[in-house]
Amino acid sequence: MESNETELSFLYLFFDLIILNVAIAIIISVTPLLKGLNIHDISLYLLHANMSAVIAYSALTRKNLYLHDNFLNRVRRITNRLLVFIVVLFIIAQLFLPPNYSVLFIVIYTVLFYIGELVFYYFLYGYLRLSRSKGFYVHRVLIIGLNDMSTFLRNLLTNNPMLGYEFVGFVEDKHEDDNSILGSIDKLATLVRENEVDFLFVTNSAYNDLKKTKELLAICNKIGVRLRFVPENQYWFRTKMNMESIGSLVVFNPQEIPLDDLKSRFFKRVFDFCFSILVLIFVISWLFPVLAILIKLSSKGPVFFRQKRTGINNKTFTCLKFRSMRMSNDADEKQATKGDGRITRIGRFLRKSNLDEFPQFLNVLIGQMSIVGPRPHMIKHTDQYSELIDYYRVRHYVKPGITGWAQVNGYRGETDELWKMQKRVEYDMKYLENWTFGWDLRIIFLTIFGKSAYKNAL
Repeated sequence: MESNETELSFLYLFFDLIILNVAIAIIISVTPLLKGLNIHDISLYLLHANMSAVIAYSALTRKNLYLHDNFLNRVRRITNRLLVFIVVLFIIAQLFLPPNYSVLFIVIYTVLFYIGELVFYYFLYGYLRLSRSKGFYVHRVLIIGLNDMSTFLRNLLTNNPMLGYEFVGFVEDKHEDDNSILGSIDKLATLVRENEVDFLFVTNSAYNDLKKTKELLAICNKIGVRLRFVPENQYWFRTKMNMESIGSLVVFNPQEIPLDDLKSRFFKRVFDFCFSILVLIFVISWLFPVLAILIKLSSKGPVFFRQKRTGINNKTFTCLKFRSMRMSNDADEKQATKGDGRITRIGRFLRKSNLDEFPQFLNVLIGQMSIVGPRPHMIKHTDQYSELIDYYRVRHYVKPGITGWAQVNGYRGETDELWKMQKRVEYDMKYLENWTFGWDLRIIFLTIFGKSAYKNAL
């Protein structure tokens, strides 16, 4: 079973160890209690404290992860864990520390550790809730069905901001007196668009039927929203190996793609960050002033062209490019075409060499794009082609890229005929359904050294 429990438990443990060691460092720096201790003694105390923290955390791991009411629940759990930590501390102290170890030192850093945890988690949860309210770092969720399981799921998502979900409302056909019910299932597409929903969780057992499941999945792919089923029989499903988890609940993903895996996304993000840093330092740092002067000399206007485009989970972001055309009022409506009079002389070179795309490494650096992925399209094209091409919005299940599998196979530039966009979507779908890190490296190599990428270049 793929689960976020392991990653989240290690994250919480990491926070605890950082807070603990900071508390010890503060005590060491401000108290005279340690004047009689040598460096070896201090190292022994540090080893003793960290070992005790890991043991105490491991004893209560599952109870550490998820809240089912308010922040006071977190306070109680921190307090319970501290009591276990104190017991473990003094048991291990009898085994490893010198007979005359400083009890007062242990007590002082333990109190500071407890205060540090309360303060840290208070501000962490406050920051996450504020971020969620502004739409940052969050997946907005609709739950289909209103029952005990859906209520439990709502509380789980609402009280655990570390999970990264924001509950929006219920979708329910029965008319009940509940302000959280936003509408019925026949209005699903409208509810998703109006509320900018990223995920649908289904707790309604009526959708256990295979036909209904396929119909719902087809709707989700059409409107570009991810689908998860939350089974009522949680115990039975915990034995299944193709399950994921949301908090303490197991969920079924009917359309799993490789980049749904947290570790895969993490390593792809690390690569994107490091690669973009290197490009910015060793290429753009000297290339930018040269191109900026040439662009300014070629025509009036800014160095950068900024355009709103569709990113992951249908989120809009500002895509950056070196400006290759003269300023016009229809830049967000009209695609560049062959022989387009708006393209400047330096712009033609920039577009043919792909240098106009280099500012997008800034988009990659801040996490809006990836080095490799489906190319982002302007908002007009997203609205237009999502009505004409099935699964067009599935491209938005991953981050858009500076280059992609469609581009290295020649499908770039103008899409003046529908079949060209259909081929792009076809190649993008193959990429996101079969992604591997090695494939990303291959696409980068073909982008730099291959010739097919220029097949449809302007």
